[in-house]
Amino acid sequence: LSGPLQGFGDNQWRCAKLAIDQINEAGGLLGSQLEVKLYDAQSEMQFYNQFANQLALRDRVAVVQGGLTSSSREVIRPILHRLHTLYVYNTNYEGGVCDRNFFATGATPGIYVDLLLQAAADRWGKRVYVLAADYNYGQISAQWIRKAAQGLGGEVVGEEFFPLDVNQFGATISRIQAVEPDVVLNVFVGPAHEAFYGQWASAGMNQRIPMMSTTFGGTSEIVRMPPEVVNGIMVIGSYYESLDNAFNQAWLPDFRRRYGTDYGYLTDVPIKDWYGWTLWAEAVRQAGTVEREAVIEALETGIGVDGPGGPVSIDPTTHHCFMDTHLAEARDGEFRILQRYQGVAPTNPAAQCDLQARPDTNTMFTPDI
Repeated sequence: LSGPLQGFGDNQWRCAKLAIDQINEAGGLLGSQLEVKLYDAQSEMQFYNQFANQLALRDRVAVVQGGLTSSSREVIRPILHRLHTLYVYNTNYEGGVCDRNFFATGATPGIYVDLLLQAAADRWGKRVYVLAADYNYGQISAQWIRKAAQGLGGEVVGEEFFPLDVNQFGATISRIQAVEPDVVLNVFVGPAHEAFYGQWASAGMNQRIPMMSTTFGGTSEIVRMPPEVVNGIMVIGSYYESLDNAFNQAWLPDFRRRYGTDYGYLTDVPIKDWYGWTLWAEAVRQAGTVEREAVIEALETGIGVDGPGGPVSIDPTTHHCFMDTHLAEARDGEFRILQRYQGVAPTNPAAQCDLQARPDTNTMFTPDI
């Protein structure tokens, strides 16, 4: 809720609080109102450690939902596993966590990359230039991109990784101009990387080479940046405000009624927090208790809920989610939906994770890509 990642955290908390308030307004769970313990880790790893222990040992909560980056997750997860406190992680990430105490509502790169590159091949071509954040999410995403491009008979013609504080991209843009790929696919993360879009447009490249992203829009860039800079960027995700399903047409006005309209723009990054709390609540109802083992067993029935992005359900094998996914294009302050993919399955390369067959697994696999 503060620190460098506040741009993500504010709307994540709004969506989480909306789910919690809706549960309580409907009578709560098992005859009681939910009580939330909220701690601000200030984007600092030491506080994630402190608060994970505090939530499990002092507060004795039924579930922990939180953490944004993979590094914060891997501070929290072993603590909660050891202390037998259920953990739900609501952020898109690189994939590979296999832990019976852990459930993930976020998408992993294999889901998004395959669909994006197929769309690129259908529209523009198969020669791809990759720009990615220089940590495990960006690095593993790039591996998925290489695999997907090869599967389509294409190739990655350039690949660059950037620390999260890099904000100058002139040399990179010159290299892209020299290579002339069919499409650029970025996996940028954080406020510094946003500078790329303005520099790209100033060089006239947004009129020459198409841009795709697995991350653009997560911090309301669509309304914070000029349309002439971001129009035409193709994205993919499980939620955009422009979805016209009946659930979203009721849900989004409720969100705005509670929080006003000065929140930016919601995409699948914050919306996963709403799904995380709603799925957990449904499992508690089914289990008839908040006791961890019973709730895990309920989640492992493949429990699902409808929501603003469409139906989402738990995959018992991996503890990740089946979800609708949408291809969209930035256009004049909105995301225009181009295509819907129903019930997309979580990726599980080489069946590395099988928590039904091997429930004692507690590891983070490097995806077998």
